Amino acid sequence: MNVRYLTEDDVASLLDVPTAIELLDAACRKQVALEAQNAPRQRVGSNVLSTSPPKVIRMNLLGAALDGRVGHKCYPIGTNGATFWFTLFGSEGEMLALIEADRLGQIRTGAASGLATRVMAREDARVAAIIGTGWQARTQLAAMCAVRPIERAHAWSRSAERVAEFCAQMSATLGIPVEAAATAEDAVRDADVIATMTNASEPVLRGAWLRAGAHVNAAGSNRATASEIDAEVVRRAAVVAVEDVAQAKVESGDLLAAEHDAQAWEWSRAVRLADIVAGKHAGRTAAGDVTLFESLGIGLWDIAAGSYVYDRAIEAGAGTDIAIPFTRRSAS
Repeated sequence: MNVRYLTEDDVASLLDVPTAIELLDAACRKQVALEAQNAPRQRVGSNVLSTSPPKVIRMNLLGAALDGRVGHKCYPIGTNGATFWFTLFGSEGEMLALIEADRLGQIRTGAASGLATRVMAREDARVAAIIGTGWQARTQLAAMCAVRPIERAHAWSRSAERVAEFCAQMSATLGIPVEAAATAEDAVRDADVIATMTNASEPVLRGAWLRAGAHVNAAGSNRATASEIDAEVVRRAAVVAVEDVAQAKVESGDLLAAEHDAQAWEWSRAVRLADIVAGKHAGRTAAGDVTLFESLGIGLWDIAAGSYVYDRAIEAGAGTDIAIPFTRRSAS
């Protein structure tokens, strides 16, 4: 059996943010129609006691089923960082592809915020803001600009050097002025659409800073012990969307902190993004609403993007075929 191996460069050549937004939109509609399934992230870890000092190895797993295929993303995290892999299987249980998935994750994470922006932000949004200017922040800003007529953007992070580099690159890429802000508050004060993409443990965005009608994509944290936004953002939000409620109850430090520390949140308020996309729930009810998308990342996004990349690779002859033995056992 041949398995198609695709590198980060292959993924970058076959998938872009606008395409990924449409893939996620279609996946949401299939999820609502019960034609797709998502499994919340699982985390496991182990101490490596044979080393001095002891090390910890962790594994994160996300699985999903879509269009007669199943797949999972896994990313082990060791002392030297993480590696990202997506594995795709066909309807007969055969392995179709092994895909290097760091770039895949960057694109689909940005696309999720783009999709949420499309169904939740004001249609006349003109000003964007981004808090955090790392690698993942690039697709966040690109995705917001792909779905709204953004005319200018502000960026802030703790590193002035990284902010300057980000602004120069994104101004050239998007064709709009992307300017550095002196503070996070300055970045978001007049913003219609905002994304947070940081590894902060304490809030970098405060609800008191938000203008009426703003939409927030909180996309940087998927740990219960970390919060990028304060409870006031959650309290002010007329609509709070999540990708998977079960996963959010375990991972969303933003919502958990608002629930436990400030009594500003209860889970009955949670709306699944897929239900907004499919028209089962409004993304906003008034122009002055503040809206919030709490983005954690789900396996359904990975299989939607990964399956598309595989199909395009087969058409284009991209990637490398690897021959591996395949032994089928009876399901019984």
